[in-house]
Amino acid sequence: MNWKQPKVYALRHKDEAVRAASQSGGAFTAISDYVLENSGVVYGCAPDESFKAVHIRAEDTVTRDRMRGSKYIQSIQGDTYKNVRKDLTDGRLVLYTGTSCQVAGLKQYLGREYENLICADIVCHGVPSPEVWGDYLRWQEKRNRSKIKKAIFRNKKDFGWHSSVETLSFENGKKINSRIFATLFYEHNILRPCCFECPYKSVMHPGDITIADYWGIEKAAPEFDDNKGVSLVLVNNEQGEKVFESVKERIMWKATLLEDSMQPQLEGPFPAPEGRERFWRDYKKRSFGYIAAKYGGAGIVNKIRRILGRILQIMADIKRRLIG
Repeated sequence: MNWKQPKVYALRHKDEAVRAASQSGGAFTAISDYVLENSGVVYGCAPDESFKAVHIRAEDTVTRDRMRGSKYIQSIQGDTYKNVRKDLTDGRLVLYTGTSCQVAGLKQYLGREYENLICADIVCHGVPSPEVWGDYLRWQEKRNRSKIKKAIFRNKKDFGWHSSVETLSFENGKKINSRIFATLFYEHNILRPCCFECPYKSVMHPGDITIADYWGIEKAAPEFDDNKGVSLVLVNNEQGEKVFESVKERIMWKATLLEDSMQPQLEGPFPAPEGRERFWRDYKKRSFGYIAAKYGGAGIVNKIRRILGRILQIMADIKRRLIG
């Protein structure tokens, strides 16, 4: 049974290599390491060889590490729920991670509580269309005349935690950094219709523990904010509290106020954008290049705006250093 209000924490993994390899502060690695060290299994989302998002099962850290990082598309569950039930019935400790709707779906499928099940749900902005992601990749392959060998949805390593830059690496040696898919994502046109009515866009979640990027950390715990990633952790019940206590030796943490930790995804679902129907009409009739230019910020005017923005930012940084 979840509490009426979660306990709220800022979290950073003590191992800087783990934090660097994580999308935010390393909360998932800390929790999953605890599970694996207790002969458990971990279920989570990872990209497959065609860069689709799929849920996989891990009994080792190498496989688990494939689950790190953001995947801004809907994941394919396959037989995951069935396999989770078998592992639970066999007495294995199980960590299942996914969006709140996926966690709620698992619990509905299982039909009862299991003491050996830990559910960690991810605060979700909304789930975009896998079709758009696939079309975007094929468009980039055609433009760069090569197959993609690696895709990163949000490149924290090169651009910092606050950035929204996707990086694509190609078999011919090229590597490009782009905000096209991120722009489509954050404009909300490509989100699933049900996301605009999501019942989990609140501080109440079905997981034992809820994990997110700690946007607003500069207010809640400014000493944690170094642009390398901080996790927001909501502990929702006694099972979640037990797990959090078990991983404290691996992490730096601070209890924070819920009111200082609010972000749009915790306040309510995003409304459907006014131009969403027009976007999909264009999408069905036009090339992806047209969509990228009109809706994804890929046109020459947008490029000029980005260059001017970077120049203004550099000038502002120089001014701050001179004043300081």
